[in-house]
Amino acid sequence: MSAFQPSRRVFGAAMTALAVTLAACGSGGGEKAEGEHGEAAAEYERGPHRGRLLRDGDFSLEITIYEEGPEPLFRLYPYLKDKPLDPRQVQATIALTRLGPKVDRFAFTAENDYLASPGIVSEPHSFDVAVTAVHAGKRSSWTYQSYEGRTIISAEAARAGGVTTERAGSAILGENLPLTGRVEIKPEGLAEVHARYPGRVMSMAVELGSPVRRGQVLARVESSESLQTYAVTAPISGIITAKNANPGQITGNGAPMLEIGDPGQLHAEFFLYPRDAERVRVGQRVEVRSLTGASRVTAVIEAILPSADLLSQTLVAHVHLPAGSGGWRPGQGVEGSVQVGAGEVPLAVQTKALQPFRDFTVVYAKVGNTYEVRMLDLGRRTEEWTEVLGGLEPGTEYVVDGAFLIRADIEKSGASHDH
Repeated sequence: MSAFQPSRRVFGAAMTALAVTLAACGSGGGEKAEGEHGEAAAEYERGPHRGRLLRDGDFSLEITIYEEGPEPLFRLYPYLKDKPLDPRQVQATIALTRLGPKVDRFAFTAENDYLASPGIVSEPHSFDVAVTAVHAGKRSSWTYQSYEGRTIISAEAARAGGVTTERAGSAILGENLPLTGRVEIKPEGLAEVHARYPGRVMSMAVELGSPVRRGQVLARVESSESLQTYAVTAPISGIITAKNANPGQITGNGAPMLEIGDPGQLHAEFFLYPRDAERVRVGQRVEVRSLTGASRVTAVIEAILPSADLLSQTLVAHVHLPAGSGGWRPGQGVEGSVQVGAGEVPLAVQTKALQPFRDFTVVYAKVGNTYEVRMLDLGRRTEEWTEVLGGLEPGTEYVVDGAFLIRADIEKSGASHDH
């Protein structure tokens, strides 16, 4: 965090120079002062509705944001010599210049004892404000800054903190279906070793767990008919996984003397439940992970066995594990995820860029050296990408790596508020 110390000084200086107004929303009602944003708020005069009071001689205008309804809306209360003024005698407009820049404009009409606008004050409530009001032929104008979720960080400090960005755009998303299973040796990697002729085992050259190569002599057996001794060799290379005979025993009764497994020929067997089986297909890619997460590999579904287990009704999908792809062991439990229903969405951000801010999930937009929250309406999510349904313009540069550092810098500066 030391890399961000200079930026906080820059931010503090900017706050002082611009008289940024930050104060928390009051808990006692549906209206808050426009620009109320936290503990570091600059002092300003408040009106009877706890809004920001703007004065021009005997005329004054109180700015509030009404948040009891589904969306926040401006309400303006006019006064003349500090007495409530009929709002029908006032014409007012507000322009909000946002980081980017983008300008939201509001025109007001009289309603009850205040001026109202149908325009929604969209999040974030972070903008430069320009207010114009006309009463009795006299025009009054005011400007001020009202920022939240915003900070300034130098390019050097951002690089030192590992901050990276990219542009928001389209992405390929699919639902990730979780799978469970185990590692097994493939059928072609298994072999039983039998004596060709019944007889007595004269010698055994291997032990359980011994590595062997194809053609290697494993044992010698004396034929019970010819009394000739012959060699028993390995049909494949691998590891001795079972040993059912020892010197002096009679073999050739149908049971294998030895069993060999090739640990280089492995696959993962994943169990597909009935509700998921129809969504999984041969050729789909699966991320296979050990239960500890130490080993992982992306591989392809080779086959789905046609027969279901009688009790569980599960099918089994086989996923080839390339040799040398990890420390896989036969019988080891594994997890997996297969992407189903993949398709392109018009706007998405990297999932790791998402951060909490008040009651929202946000990313941090970057404009020059300024960073500011963007509250998102989200759709589908995968480990890599999250669909954005609203709250972010396509092409916006946003923070991917180091987003938590931006959040910490904003929280320390007090540039946030509670709704």
